[in-house]
This record gives sequence, C-alpha cells and structure tokens, in this order.
Amino acid sequence: MSWIKQAALAAVATAALLGPASAEIVYNRANSGEPETLDSHKTSTVQEAHILRDMLEGLVTYNAKGEAVPGQAVKWEVADDGKTYRFTLRDGIKWSNGDPVKASDFVFSYRRIMDPATGAKYANILYPILNAEKVNKGQAKVEELGVKAVDDKTLEIKLEQPTPYFIELLTHQTSLPVHPGSVEKFGKDFVKPGNMVTNGAYKLAEFVPNSHIKLVKNENYYDAKNVKIDTVMYYPTPDFAAMVRRYEAGELDTTDDVPADQMKSLKERFKDQVRLGPYLGTWFLVVNSSKAPFNDVRVRQALSMMVDREFVAEQIWGQTMQPGYSFMPPGVGNYGEPAYMDYKDMSPIDREEKAKALLKDAGFGPGKPLKVEIRYNTTDNNRNTVVAIAEQFKPAGIETSFINTDGKTHFAHLRDGGDFDLARYGWIADYSDPNNFLFLLKSDNKGFNYGKYNNPEFDKLLDQAAAELDLKKRAEIFKKAEGILMKDMPWIPIMYYGKSNLISPKIHGFVQNTRGVYPSRFLSKDQ
Repeated sequence: MSWIKQAALAAVATAALLGPASAEIVYNRANSGEPETLDSHKTSTVQEAHILRDMLEGLVTYNAKGEAVPGQAVKWEVADDGKTYRFTLRDGIKWSNGDPVKASDFVFSYRRIMDPATGAKYANILYPILNAEKVNKGQAKVEELGVKAVDDKTLEIKLEQPTPYFIELLTHQTSLPVHPGSVEKFGKDFVKPGNMVTNGAYKLAEFVPNSHIKLVKNENYYDAKNVKIDTVMYYPTPDFAAMVRRYEAGELDTTDDVPADQMKSLKERFKDQVRLGPYLGTWFLVVNSSKAPFNDVRVRQALSMMVDREFVAEQIWGQTMQPGYSFMPPGVGNYGEPAYMDYKDMSPIDREEKAKALLKDAGFGPGKPLKVEIRYNTTDNNRNTVVAIAEQFKPAGIETSFINTDGKTHFAHLRDGGDFDLARYGWIADYSDPNNFLFLLKSDNKGFNYGKYNNPEFDKLLDQAAAELDLKKRAEIFKKAEGILMKDMPWIPIMYYGKSNLISPKIHGFVQNTRGVYPSRFLSKDQ
C-alpha cells in the first residue's frame, strides 16, 4: 500500500473519530443603506454604525438590550466634581493584527476626530471633552484635548463641565477607536480590506460597493470564545420590497426595516417573525430657512400645518410610526413631556384654513402658488410618504416636485451644504438626552444644521442648559428651546420612529430595543 493511500485512510479514520467538522456559520444581514465610509471619524449614519460596532469597540459598548456596558474598559471612576473620568482597560486586549490595545490608542483616536484636518462632520458630539470644541475649530492644539494616557492601561478624560450622559455618549461611533499604525501607514486607505485593523468581534474581509460587506470573526477579540457567528454578510437593501423577497427566499436572515405599506400582509405571512418596537427618533422634513421664501416663518408653519400626520403614520407606515408633533419623541431621558406644536389638537380643517391664511399673508395664493421641491433618499417608505404629503399640500395651492437619490448621495448632499427646499431627514438618538436632539439646530453646528437655522435666543438657551447642573432646571431650559423650534419650524417633525424588523426563526438572541442596536456578537444561528 502506498504511503499516500495510507495517509488518506488515516485521515478518514481520524475524521470518523472526531465527527463531522462544524460548518461555518454565516449571518446574512440586511442593511438599508450603503455606507459612505468605514472611517469611524467620518461616519454619521445608522447603517454605518451597525457595521462599525461589529468591527470596533470603544471604552463603552452596547449589550444585546441596547444598554451601555463596559467595552474595552473594564471599569471607570468619576471624580467628585463630575468632570474627570478614569478608565481602566481590560487585561490582554488586542487589535486584530495582534498589537496590544493601549490607552494611547484612544488618545490618538480622540485627537484625530477633533483635528480639523480630519474633517469629521460629527466631531461636535464629543464637545463635552475639555478643549474639544477649541481644538476642532482650530483654536487650540490637539495636544490640549482633555484626554491623556496615564499608562498603557489607564485613560483619563476631563470634561468642560459635568455631563450626565457622557458614559452613554461613548457608545457612539465617533468614540470607536482607530488603529494608529494603520492610519499612519495607509492614510485614508486604512479602511480598505487588508489594511483595516479592528479591535471588535469582527474584522473586514471584503467591501464590494452596492453588493456586500463581509466581516469575519476576530480571533484576537477578548470575548471571541462567546461569539457564535463566524461570518457576517451585510447587504445594502434600500429597496424594501426586494428586501422582503430576499428574506422570504432565505437569502437574508434579518432585515433592519420593512415596507410599511405591506405591514398587514407581512404579519399574515410571517407572523411572529415581524418584530415591532419603539425607537428613539423623529422623521423630519428639513426646511432650508436660509433662502426665500422658506426664510419666512409663516411659510414654514403653513407647510407644517398642512401635513396630516395621522394619515401618514397609519396609512403609509402601517402604524409602525407614530404621528410626531414635537421635535423630540416622548421618552427622552433627563427631560419629560416634549414641547408640542400649539396646533397639535386643532382639527385638520381648522389647520388648513390657518395655513391658507398664513400663505396669503406671505404673498401666496391663487395665481401665485408656493412651489416646493422635496429632496429625499430613495426607499419605498420615503417615496410613499413624500407623495402623500405633496397631496396634502395641494388644497393650500402648494405645488410640489421631487428629487430622489440613494442614501449615500442624499446625506452627502446635505452634509456638504447642497441646495434644497425641503429635505427628508431622520434623527435617531445617539444618547438619551434632549441635548442630542436640540444641538442639531445650533447655529454653529455646521455638520447637521442643514437648513442653516440661526436663532440667537435658541443658541443662548442651549448654552444655559449646558452650564446648568440641576437636571430639573436643565430640562426646563431645554423645553423653552424646543418651544422655540415648534414656533419657528426650521425642521418639520412628521413622525416618531418605530423599529420594524423581520427576524428568521434560525436567529437567536435578538432583543428589540429603543436604540435599534443589534450587535452580531450576541446573536447565534441554527445551522
């Protein structure tokens, strides 16, 4: 018998003793938008955050319930004045290339996002850190940022003032670290497969635009032994009807949204595979209040009054969303009941008459209709919504046209200061505090104040709230600020978000939560 044949027989015998090799577990995950970037310091969308949180882990992270829990830091201590946080990193944590994760890596990362040269549109979310705003605006050196490595395992962060939501803030994608060596070696290409080094449960294997992103298990992750899924395939699926067809065919294990107009049918077909729950966010139409005629508050109020929010939420979104009459949704932490529009309880007929009167006062009416162009990112739900709103505008003589693009193009257009009349936008809370909503419209927020709203009184109230340590008084100040928005109407709230998913019976560990956070590391899948 030849040695080749002997070796083959031995291999068969060994396999018989060990049993069949465990098959690779692949999780096929729908993601409703294509990421513009995987640079955690340049991202701003929920779709990007899903992917990034699978690959990178901050000092604090989310558990399966969407709660803030220790991440790369095993613990932290807060000084009596509430302005100094000291984080202790876990023992033995590594990057995916085997490098140890050090406190200095976080110093590098926080300095990088604040460095004006990085061009991070979302840097202002970290302004509570000492000197962060000055650094980001070029008024101080990056070395003056209030973040320092005491030693390899100890990171100290100093704040401008006590910030009640700071720990939860660190779960946001802006606080996800980058690997210093990779950034220094590859520059902007550090996020490409083969270059990207991660410290989370997964690492990047493939990124094929408009096709898929493939993540594979990071064996160097400190909790790798409890990560049940080997490979995560993210598929960009802005066409929700097509998403459902792929789910039904078994090509997708979960979706991150559903076509709301099919909700009744979906419940009949998939029963308890349809998961619905609250979501801390608001669906808006942003008004470009920097140009005529939308710089006229009467025009903005009239547009808002003409929207039948109940119809949109119930008929278009199948009750997966709730009618929105305030800037912030109910349930935001450190707050209370939102400041609602004063016409919230007016009848639709009375609202319509009031809107017509406002438009007349603003110089519009028969012979001179108000013309509005709505820009939106293409999904079935968004398209149906803006078409319904355009129909609701008609009785007031408002003529509506549309521009629609894919999500990546749409949000880049807004972030880059592109022109528009009205633009669809949604805001999901990064942390449960009123500041996370109201900061969007501060006049100096170049990253998110897309309509260039500028109200010194509003800005002053936000500054007052930032300096107020008494949470009750702070909430009262924020409510006054929200009240101003409900009169000025620079962004028109349409609905409060709900979260809708299709979850295969093969997937276990999925927990619906108000943050809409479902880390792949906590899920498992039947083979």
